[in-house]
Amino acid sequence: MSEQSDRQLERRETDPLRVIIRVAELLFVHGETTEGTRRTVERLGGGLGTRVTFVPRWGDLRILPDRCTFGAEVAAEPLGVDMARVNATELLVDKLCDHKSSPRAALSQLDDIARLPAVGLSRFVAMAAAGAAALSVIFGATDFSTIGWTAVSAGVGAGIRRLLSLVSRNPFVQPFAAALVAGAIVSLLSSAHLAISQHLVAACPCMVLVPGPHFLNGAIDLVRARIALGAARVLFASLVIVAICAGLLIGLSFGPTRLDAPVTSVQVPFFYDLCAAGVAVAAYGAFFNMPWRMLPAPIAIGVSAHALRWLVLDAGASMQLGALAGCTLAGLSSALLSRRLRVPFGAIAFAAVVSLIPGIFMFQTAADALSIVNSGPGVPVSDLYEIASNVVKVSVTLLAMATGLIVPKMLFDGWLLLSRNGDRRHGAPS
Repeated sequence: MSEQSDRQLERRETDPLRVIIRVAELLFVHGETTEGTRRTVERLGGGLGTRVTFVPRWGDLRILPDRCTFGAEVAAEPLGVDMARVNATELLVDKLCDHKSSPRAALSQLDDIARLPAVGLSRFVAMAAAGAAALSVIFGATDFSTIGWTAVSAGVGAGIRRLLSLVSRNPFVQPFAAALVAGAIVSLLSSAHLAISQHLVAACPCMVLVPGPHFLNGAIDLVRARIALGAARVLFASLVIVAICAGLLIGLSFGPTRLDAPVTSVQVPFFYDLCAAGVAVAAYGAFFNMPWRMLPAPIAIGVSAHALRWLVLDAGASMQLGALAGCTLAGLSSALLSRRLRVPFGAIAFAAVVSLIPGIFMFQTAADALSIVNSGPGVPVSDLYEIASNVVKVSVTLLAMATGLIVPKMLFDGWLLLSRNGDRRHGAPS
């Protein structure tokens, strides 16, 4: 009887479904695309001799064995982005499919992957400061005072975010608090009559809070007709943006501050622009816990995309066309690189194009809208025109960026599927 119980316990511990659902959870909650998670899960199921169907929803995942209506289910919310954990999970799946690891050993290793540390505090704070400062340079900062205060604001916000992560699991508290700090610092600097570009010191620390990978993953799900999950991802990311805007505007209300309009005529030297873009990519790689050894390739993609955009703009094209060109290059390169490095596409792609996001105009629009509400009747037509112009400019630019990133990714995935089907028809290994 005891021997039979031991065999049953061993069978439960080595049940392929336990391994598969754990892999699916780690990939899904740490930023992998839904399609990428599905492919990995089904590949793992085939390697373990258990064909499965992957059923994702916001809040839970289900793994159904072939021709079954029941299977394994686990609660899972895709709130985070962690390249190190996704990479480690993908490499373990490779070992399982090549029969270089057993399901029992894999369960222990998956638990170890789940306990991998987040990015260190010093790196997190330093890269937040560096990333925000780099963005301020890209958007036209010409004085060390503006660049320095932007870095200080972002660094303080990053420290507060890490502190709040110890006491609250609410995903909106951290960006709200960091944006509140950014707005409050601008209010204090304005009261002290310091000569700074207020819109840069306010907006750039908030831009490092934008949940770009969630927007990208949601948009890809919507394009693939996963309507409920895609809409949930986009809604979550939108609520984070609302929290950022709310924190920034509340912080700005601490003093008599009205953000000065962005200066579009400042031409940043080409070399400085590329260096700043590289720093911004490195900063986002740190936010997403990307190992140092992987950073050079995404930095090269980001710098190349930014250079292409710069050249397109220099030729007289619009900001939207420049963003489309840069994001198309980044989208194709990121699709190739994410498969090569076994990391989430959304994280690499967004890190590469963060310097192209019109975040300055987005936060400026929110501040202008609040000032109009507070000013009462008799609002100048020029103010209304500026708000409408910024809304259209931001919307079209974001649409161009999404198109440039998603279309190459979809084409690349389609090509992979066709090549695999061709290999199977000819008896070649996939």
